[in-house]
Amino acid sequence: MENQEGTQQPHLVLAHKLFLLTHHDVQDIEKVRLKEEVLTAIKSDDMVPLYETLVAESLLEKDQSLLDSVRAKNEDELNKLDEKIADAEENLGESEVREAHLAKSLFYIRIGDKDKALEQLKVTEGKTVAVGQRMDLVFYTLQLGFFCMDFDLISKSIDKAKNLFEEGGDWERKNRLKVYEGLYCLSTRNFKKAADLFLDSISTFTTYELFPYDTFIFYTVLTSIISLDRVSLKQKVVDAPEILTVIGKIPHLSEFLNSLYDCQYKSFFSAFAGLTEQIKLDRYLHPHFRYYMREVRTVVYSQFLESYKSVTIEAMAKAFGVTVEFIDLELSRFIAAGKLHCKIDKVAGVLETNRPDAKNALYQATIKQGDFLLNRIQKLSRVIDL
Repeated sequence: MENQEGTQQPHLVLAHKLFLLTHHDVQDIEKVRLKEEVLTAIKSDDMVPLYETLVAESLLEKDQSLLDSVRAKNEDELNKLDEKIADAEENLGESEVREAHLAKSLFYIRIGDKDKALEQLKVTEGKTVAVGQRMDLVFYTLQLGFFCMDFDLISKSIDKAKNLFEEGGDWERKNRLKVYEGLYCLSTRNFKKAADLFLDSISTFTTYELFPYDTFIFYTVLTSIISLDRVSLKQKVVDAPEILTVIGKIPHLSEFLNSLYDCQYKSFFSAFAGLTEQIKLDRYLHPHFRYYMREVRTVVYSQFLESYKSVTIEAMAKAFGVTVEFIDLELSRFIAAGKLHCKIDKVAGVLETNRPDAKNALYQATIKQGDFLLNRIQKLSRVIDL
């Protein structure tokens, strides 16, 4: 899983292709091409465990001769690695022993054998003293976690990395970890934290093994739009020079961001429609597609209504370039869900905003929490009495 600076880790490229191969919105002719590319990658890295899994899922046809030849090749390579470890332990120093164990770890990672890779990484860690080198092992584990989408493994590895940083560690690795944690937050629907971590990493981004810089900016803008207020969005995103240099290369993203800030709602909806395909076909964002669509619409509708005490539904529909029926149905759903603070006067065809009183909301929340605490205490006292 070693990579050159500026290039994405090949296994993560493969993982994205595997995701597209099972996506119902990808055309069959495109899937034929993806299948060929996946098979080429499997042959290139001798990935027997992945090949067997894909055959079992009927995504690839079984080729017994290919399977036998790759297995034989892997066994031969594994024997050579074991010989190197034995030689290093008998004749060489501690650093050579560590390097030999690391080579075996990387072999298991390369062929996609997750369990054996994690086991061997643990052995390698036991031979490693320097904090920086132990951090690198955690990054290998994180890459493996993102390849398998094992969020439990990713979460534990991030916590482990943070503990290691308390012992020391350089800023370059700390900044890289922010992007890894940001991607984990993005993948687990914690968009607010993901936006904060990505924005902290904009000027120091070096994590090309996860994704290209364009993709990083794409994620940063998408998470920031639903997480930041207008003032912060202007300072940290709209006017950020690092974002301005790249945003034009990503279709619809510049119009999506700027039309929201400039209150050009018709243009915003047009750009939003153009971005939906990219979000839907993104491996990390796809599970949250419907949620993200709702959150963005909540932001834009709230921003529009912020300027008015009351406004006609027709005027709002015109501003967004949609029909009155569509906006009426949309708003009724968001109001019922408590996402928008307004009410619809259907007879007059008017929307009336009723912005919540922050102090009153805090008072109500305190009362609710107090009742909950009293109930818990009463239940506990019954248990103690017994």
